[in-house]
Amino acid sequence: FDLTSLSYISVIIFNFLGFEVVCTFADSMSEPKKQIPQSIVTGGIVIAAIYLFSAFGIGAAVDVREISVDSGLIDAVSLILGADGGVLVAVVALLFLVTLFGNMISWSMGVNSTAAYAAENGDMPAIFAKRWAKNDMPIGSALTSGIVASVVCILGIIIELLSPDSSLFWSFFALNLVMLLLSYAPVFPAFLRLREIDPDSERPFRVPGGRGMLRVLAYVPMALILISIFFTAVPLSMDSETLSGYLPITIGSILSIVIGEILIAARARRQS
Repeated sequence: FDLTSLSYISVIIFNFLGFEVVCTFADSMSEPKKQIPQSIVTGGIVIAAIYLFSAFGIGAAVDVREISVDSGLIDAVSLILGADGGVLVAVVALLFLVTLFGNMISWSMGVNSTAAYAAENGDMPAIFAKRWAKNDMPIGSALTSGIVASVVCILGIIIELLSPDSSLFWSFFALNLVMLLLSYAPVFPAFLRLREIDPDSERPFRVPGGRGMLRVLAYVPMALILISIFFTAVPLSMDSETLSGYLPITIGSILSIVIGEILIAARARRQS
């Protein structure tokens, strides 16, 4: 519970983001009122169990201070085996990479559908609304996100070659965390507001509970998200080591928000 450990609370929250994307496929479900809560609850329990099992296992086997934030899993396996390489380390790295691809594919399918829906309603550029004629998949969103991700990966490789000792992965990851968490923060007050002004609309799944329970369900995760953003993007001391780790995230977050607001204002002027 020290400040250094609390700064990684955003990573814990990040592990649980995305399994609610199953809601975007409500139209494809036979019984969304039953299947959506089953999917979310089951997903949450499985995610918690896997991460807790892995974290406790690594923490019991090695000194976590010897593990890098950029390559923690591979560092842990190497320390456990007492070697820096070997076939088993390569196999673990490959399997970890497979899980990342699987995660990206399933997550992207839901997120791309949401982006396409937003573009169809004029809230995002038209390229995101392009769909494949054969199966109505949001090909525009998939290609755009793939191009952006590829550019970031290539940029990361270049910077890593120029500065091998930099914590580049964590900087990119932390900036992504902050912006992703920021996008989640308005969801909860929007939920409460819609329940207040539009309670009678037919929905695939309706969150049960009275007014007090709904506020608890909304405010608790919103508070956790805001705490995560604070500990990830705000430096808590002014020494050079802390500032070098936090300032790129802080400045990048502010620039991203400013650019987003400029684009929103420009769109509003065009529509008016």
